[in-house]
Amino acid sequence: MPTLAPSVPQKGSRLLALDIMRGITIAGMILVNNAGTWHRAYEPLRHAAWNGLTPTDLVFPFFMFIMGVSSYMSLRKTDFRFDRPTVFKILRRTLVIFLIGIGLAWLSGFMYGYFSGTMTLGEAADSWDRLRIMGVLQRLALGYGGGALIAITVRRSWLPWVAAGLIVAYAVIITVGNGYEHSEQNVIGIVDRALFGKSHVYVDRAIPDDPLRLDPEGLLGTIPSVAHVLIGFMCGGLLCGAADRQRQLNRLFIVGAVLTFAGLLLSYALPLNKKIWSPTFVLTTCGLASTLLALLIWIIDVRGWKRWTGFFHAFGINPLYLYVQSQVLAYIFGAVQINTGLAPEGVTNLKGVIYYAILDPLSDGDARLASLVWALLFVVLNWLPGYYLQRRSIYIKI
Repeated sequence: MPTLAPSVPQKGSRLLALDIMRGITIAGMILVNNAGTWHRAYEPLRHAAWNGLTPTDLVFPFFMFIMGVSSYMSLRKTDFRFDRPTVFKILRRTLVIFLIGIGLAWLSGFMYGYFSGTMTLGEAADSWDRLRIMGVLQRLALGYGGGALIAITVRRSWLPWVAAGLIVAYAVIITVGNGYEHSEQNVIGIVDRALFGKSHVYVDRAIPDDPLRLDPEGLLGTIPSVAHVLIGFMCGGLLCGAADRQRQLNRLFIVGAVLTFAGLLLSYALPLNKKIWSPTFVLTTCGLASTLLALLIWIIDVRGWKRWTGFFHAFGINPLYLYVQSQVLAYIFGAVQINTGLAPEGVTNLKGVIYYAILDPLSDGDARLASLVWALLFVVLNWLPGYYLQRRSIYIKI
């Protein structure tokens, strides 16, 4: 049995296990967001239709948890002081990430509008009247900003109560406001439509005429996402406050077990639901994330099994850049259309050319396998620039 030598992350140092977990989640996000065809994806690579939990539903909340852990390590460099430079840095980072999300939403509308042939260049560029306001990066920005500001203004001993208060308050709101109903009476959809307008809310491409416009990253869901970041922040405190690896592992495993079981038990009353970021979804995914982080610390730092980590390390040290890159590449492959006889309708996009001309025939009729192979190739395509940045020790930060 290997000796559990001291391994507490020092100020300014990077924790390899945390980088690898971050890289796994980013690679996972790219994988599940880029199936060859959505209706042919394996079930574990799909989101739960409504209530429930699939492996795909874990990648986004895991990244939000990691953001909380990283926030602790970043803010402790300034001893968690509430001063102008720290507040300015938090607000600037929040705004930049939010605006990048808005920029991606605009780019998506522009490219799909123009290359579909239904809009002129000017019409596609002037898409502000139908721009989606919220999104993945916007949720991350607000969750990070809210969590970080609370972390430097509230005593750390009070943070568990603040996180619990946010979760309980949100539970009351969605329970009273029909949050678990997939209907127009759902308070989450009502808030988004009232504040942003129906044309600025998420549209499910599978249901383009859906009257609900229920945004899975809606504004009201920011409340539990802030609690999500705070739980990650507190786990970062447990990690950095431990005297040795054994205590690190014990603390993270205990927190993981308690949160996971609490979420699963409470799910009988408040179902697990990613689309509304339900309270039990927060508890369960934070618990599983804490457990995974402890497992990775044991594998990487205790056992020393690091050879497999190189691929994910590239994603973990430049996560935001590689996620944005993957979105831009997805728009290019999905929007640029070519008139061929490969697709059933004759006209397909760049992804379709590769999918129908190469992957579909090679899969020997297994459409789900072809869809998965495309997603894996797309992950590798995005990894290549990340690997170059890693080799050059280039870190793209905000």
